[in-house]
Amino acid sequence: MNILVSGVGGQGVILFSNIISDLALTAGLDVKKSEVHGMAQRGGSVTTHIRYAPKVFSPLIEEGTADVIVAFEMMEALRYIHFLGPNGRLIYDTHRIDPLPVSTGVVERPADEQLNQRLAVRAPNRRTVPAFETALKLGNARVQNTVMLGAISCFLEFPEEAYQQAITRLVKPKVVELNLKAFAAGRALCTSV
Repeated sequence: MNILVSGVGGQGVILFSNIISDLALTAGLDVKKSEVHGMAQRGGSVTTHIRYAPKVFSPLIEEGTADVIVAFEMMEALRYIHFLGPNGRLIYDTHRIDPLPVSTGVVERPADEQLNQRLAVRAPNRRTVPAFETALKLGNARVQNTVMLGAISCFLEFPEEAYQQAITRLVKPKVVELNLKAFAAGRALCTSV
């Protein structure tokens, strides 16, 4: 399984990837993970490659071979869509975080409708998830990543209880309960269609 996760610094991409990796390890699979932080502290792109199978030799996903791309922001989905395999699934949040050149007015951001059309051409098997909006309703935007985790849980082979156990192990104790609620909310989103 090849999963590419993309987002912007501060969205919890690394924790999300750590939980998926923990699930695979706990299931007895070989796991390789690679992280690219770049200018994360300045709102830059953050990506992780997660690969798991009975045996994995490289942590990097080759272009055109990702089984799943999870994007926490629409522009990040478009930025990494070339990694998606022919039968791959794209799951992305339509939440917008404009990059610095757009924020400063140097570059104009395409309309969301245009971005969605471009994604539709490249990823016929795609799903939008209002993870950021759902996290806000739960009272904390920082659980967007856990909502996304719940949203993709229907498409991976791990049991629901394994996700809950991984969240309990890897999330700070004071926010475990909130993250479990966020996971449940995301899981409800993936089972509703």
